[in-house]
Amino acid sequence: MTRISRCVAVALACFFLQTSVQNTWAVEGLPDFTLMVEENSPAVVNISSERDQQDPPGRGSRDREAEEFFRRFFPPDQFPRPDAREPRSLGSGFIISKDGYILTNFHVVDQADTVKVRLSDRRELDAEIVGSDQRSDLALLKVKATNLPVVRLGKSESLKVGEWVLAIGSPFGFDYSVTAGIVSAKGRSLPTVRNENYVPFIQTDVAINPGNSGGPLFNLAGEVIGINSQIYSNSGGFMGVSFAIPIDVAMEVVQQLRSSGRVSRGWLGVVIQEVNRDLAESFGLDRPHGALVSKVLESGPAAKGGLMEGDIITAFNGKDIDRSAELPHYVGRVAAGSEARLDIVRNGERKMLNLKVGELTDESGETTTNNSDGSSRQNTIGLTVEGLDAATREQLGIEHGVRVVRSSGASANAGIIEGDIVLRLNNAVIASTADFDRAVSALPAGKSVPVLVQRGGGSVFLALRVPN
Repeated sequence: MTRISRCVAVALACFFLQTSVQNTWAVEGLPDFTLMVEENSPAVVNISSERDQQDPPGRGSRDREAEEFFRRFFPPDQFPRPDAREPRSLGSGFIISKDGYILTNFHVVDQADTVKVRLSDRRELDAEIVGSDQRSDLALLKVKATNLPVVRLGKSESLKVGEWVLAIGSPFGFDYSVTAGIVSAKGRSLPTVRNENYVPFIQTDVAINPGNSGGPLFNLAGEVIGINSQIYSNSGGFMGVSFAIPIDVAMEVVQQLRSSGRVSRGWLGVVIQEVNRDLAESFGLDRPHGALVSKVLESGPAAKGGLMEGDIITAFNGKDIDRSAELPHYVGRVAAGSEARLDIVRNGERKMLNLKVGELTDESGETTTNNSDGSSRQNTIGLTVEGLDAATREQLGIEHGVRVVRSSGASANAGIIEGDIVLRLNNAVIASTADFDRAVSALPAGKSVPVLVQRGGGSVFLALRVPN
């Protein structure tokens, strides 16, 4: 064999050896879930519930589960409507204590008159609802039993995107089905029908379907790091996007449910919005970040603590706020009555505020009161406005502002429309058309400025670029 032939042979041998090693690593590098499933399946339960009131003809218990499971993501006319069936499994859950405490989703047992739990050994036990919390979609159950198998709880805070996770549950009533995938994202915000957002969901690509609700999500160490709660779908079936409640959040809820049967959450009393690129420029930020305060509720904790409309909250108790949806996650987990530190940007300057956090209740809403003239004005930004009399302000529930009669040019480009109430312009409070004229005359040419408008009962900041 020539020297060249020997070199070629050695090179080919090295190539095949490297390929073989890589292929072996790819196979051996995949996780083996078998031991984890064997150890944890006994602590996973099947949950069914019944109501004394009869459903309309043709609508069975499985229909209720499907409707509730998808209700946040479908218009009413697109809810899945399975054929009527006999009562069967509505969801899953898992045992967190040997004396019979079980965690599941709120929507699995919502409005239930009786709840039954089926264990892996086929025992069926009646369950008591110790407490439930709709805002986090969690419910705590209790069965009369001892020495039950339990899951090990992990820390969702340490979970990393790309990490392998596994779910055990009863999709469509198929008990103890196992599915696996990876963590796709953390801290996802999914507002509820109340437009509230207090859970930083874990997003995964684990196959989750109706019946998985309330089941555990495990990491590779066999620890529960989440509770499967929702999917996002245009068809009614799993499409690669599912969401789980972080176990850290869940156990805070469990602790309160066990001690008092209810959940207390922190509340600031503000309406916030996202900061986009144009708003960031108009408020003098170097990049879009933070939660922009578009309204401060009268007599709320924020108002008492000195927070103002137009402030941008950039950190809460030392935790940076990159997107506005992160703020409710942090505030909701703070005990009512405790002191909180807010880092804000006001008129381009960084400040720090300390205020006492209030308690969120079902009645925690907007309370407003009511001052101006009635002439109209037109100006270089393409906005024609008119003043408001006291009766109109009282009817609208505002203290000040001018109504937009016509919007064109720069104002129309900013999204200002007829009927909007201009409350602030470039951080100046607008109490009359005279205030409005003064604010317009002081606008910097060629710059973006913030405009606070009220529309349809809510308020929002818009970025208006002043013409040169």
